[in-house]
Amino acid sequence: MVSEAPVQLVYKRPESFTQTPTGYCPGCTHGIAHRLVAEVLDEMGVRHNAIGVAPVGCSVFAYNYFDFDFVEAAHGRAPAMATGIKRVLPDRVVFTYQGDGDLASIGMAEIMHAAGRGENITVIFINNAIYGMTGGQMAPTTLPGQKTTSSPYGRDVEQAGFPLRMAEVLSGLEGAGYVVRRSLHDPKNIRMAKKAVRLAFETQQRGLGFSMVELLSTCPTNWGIPPLEALRWLEEHMLPAYPVGDYKVSPALEGVKA
Repeated sequence: MVSEAPVQLVYKRPESFTQTPTGYCPGCTHGIAHRLVAEVLDEMGVRHNAIGVAPVGCSVFAYNYFDFDFVEAAHGRAPAMATGIKRVLPDRVVFTYQGDGDLASIGMAEIMHAAGRGENITVIFINNAIYGMTGGQMAPTTLPGQKTTSSPYGRDVEQAGFPLRMAEVLSGLEGAGYVVRRSLHDPKNIRMAKKAVRLAFETQQRGLGFSMVELLSTCPTNWGIPPLEALRWLEEHMLPAYPVGDYKVSPALEGVKA
């Protein structure tokens, strides 16, 4: 008889996830970002103490996938709602999950003041350089020359200005304790992104102020290209415009393992 080798489980659905099948477009990396958040909350043992805030945009679907408390905010107002929740329930792990159209456009005032005040919340910021849910319009993060439904000839910086680099902007505020940018285009960068998400939540738990992880993401549907080509497009075009890196890390995080 041939003895069977014991089965070793190497991959499973995080407990922080529901059983809901994904509704995101094929190739969209929202699902990867969701999984990183879910895995980190599981590993930190804070799932039942977590509260997520989702505004309008593709992020509006987040509460379908996370198996813990989630609330809905008006477009751009997630940081304000998260601020209120954290101040009333300071023992909770409170985070927002926002896209670039939401955070860097209608929500610009909210995110700036939340970071400036040093609100002890965590922001997961998805940057795919376009409005994903509402029709693929030009976003504050759209690259120069990038075509969208509202810039069919490409973004003209003379008329629309230059892209906003939110990690660089927010890292200059005194209330920010941890601000970094990572990417979701390949396994190496995804692993680095997970470590960053962990450190962002560690920042909150240590009371070190505002924390944000900006994640470069793909939107094959609105970019009008296949998923694999979208990953290459991110690497070739978005990485030079939005360099990954640590833009502000509190000295109190030195030696903290992600």
